[in-house]
Amino acid sequence: MSPSRPQPEPRERYPHLSTITTRWMDNDVYGHVNNVQYYSYFDTVVNRYLITAGALDIHDGAVIGLVVETHCNYFAPLAFPQDVHAGLRVAQIGSSSVRYEIGLFAADQPLAAACGHFVHVYVDRVSRRPVPLPPALRQALAPLHTA
Repeated sequence: MSPSRPQPEPRERYPHLSTITTRWMDNDVYGHVNNVQYYSYFDTVVNRYLITAGALDIHDGAVIGLVVETHCNYFAPLAFPQDVHAGLRVAQIGSSSVRYEIGLFAADQPLAAACGHFVHVYVDRVSRRPVPLPPALRQALAPLHTA
């Protein structure tokens, strides 16, 4: 028996939304956003949220997140010029890792054009060894945790 095909999710499943404006260079020769750009949007929504929440200091913080897993399902095209609403939630919080789930929505659509996830393992900036999630990070993740 084959697994069921993934389905697009509604906006309401994501407690945080952020707008990302597509760029001319995001489109490919087929006239829509190229698949690799979706991962850039994932990275943007997560890191923008963490920086704004005071949980990530990209220049001087002792702890940084490294992406160790990514996945994306595509349901409808996005294109330039278009605003994309990036929905964000946290599905799993471990001792040193977080699974972020993202839905990308055309500005006027109720269902995601793409849904995906990535997993950050948080490490010491210098040694690159996993470390426990800092309290400020855990606090920032709490409103996004849906599991």
